[in-house]
Amino acid sequence: MKIVVLDGYTLNPGDLNWDEIGKLGELTVFDRTPKEEIVSRAAGAEIILTNKTPLTAETIAELPKLQYIGVLATGFNIVDVEAAAKRDIVVTNVPNYSNNSVAQLVFAFLLAHASQVHAHSEASRGGRWAAGPDFSFTLSPLHELAGMTLGIIGFGSIGQQVARIALAFGMQVIVHSRTVKDIAGLESVRFVSKEALFREADAVSLHCPLTPDTQGIVNSETLSLMKKDAILINTARGGHVVERELANALNEGIIAAAGLDVLGVEPPAPDNPLLSAANCMLTPHIGWATVEARGRLMAIAADNLRMFLQGGAVNRVN
Repeated sequence: MKIVVLDGYTLNPGDLNWDEIGKLGELTVFDRTPKEEIVSRAAGAEIILTNKTPLTAETIAELPKLQYIGVLATGFNIVDVEAAAKRDIVVTNVPNYSNNSVAQLVFAFLLAHASQVHAHSEASRGGRWAAGPDFSFTLSPLHELAGMTLGIIGFGSIGQQVARIALAFGMQVIVHSRTVKDIAGLESVRFVSKEALFREADAVSLHCPLTPDTQGIVNSETLSLMKKDAILINTARGGHVVERELANALNEGIIAAAGLDVLGVEPPAPDNPLLSAANCMLTPHIGWATVEARGRLMAIAADNLRMFLQGGAVNRVN
């Protein structure tokens, strides 16, 4: 079996290995593949693994030997799954590999906002502490997470993990979700309407899938409901946020801060308004990218493919 990885660099920039997948066939790994080179690089391949390199209906039609597409991520919108199904091509994804890592980043944003560690470190290293008259100083009011209300939109596995950590910090947790879930250990979580969540929360964290209902869920209207000292955190999908309206809200002091790991277009255009917005922390879509999470992703992807080659199918999405 010929196996081609179209864009392996983000999963494995050199700190992992492809050995388990390489045992399953003749493996070729490309760090990145331009759209115009997909067909030539994948020619003759029975198996393609891709993260963000798109496989459209037109591309799939030009790959007559293709039998299996393994998406090296949870989201699989970069593959035309209907076109694949018509050819009886199996498409799999990798769910639940980064729950802890994404939840960790949520609290990195929350703690950065509450404790202002970086700003105080820079001020101290810049000489302000040494030159000061007092043993201690603060650049701005610092806050405890205990007692704050965290609002979570979307209550799948990542949202639930965020709730567990929040409760351990002594936070109150409210949730807006399509379904009310009774989960052991999370009985104190309170389910509320979308409007109530934006009004009541000291921090809003997005963990919902991108659907017509959640596209642009953060907009001028919902932002106007938030407390002036609240923070918005998005580690889910960039499309949840109307970016110009969030930038305006930050610049005008309608909310206090934002922590964003995802944007609508990645990498962003240089004129994206959030790049220069006030009190906006931006990370380049790294919530999934700890060594541990990527190792799990690699192992699950190998297991998916191994099961397919043995005549079964796990994590099939079509």
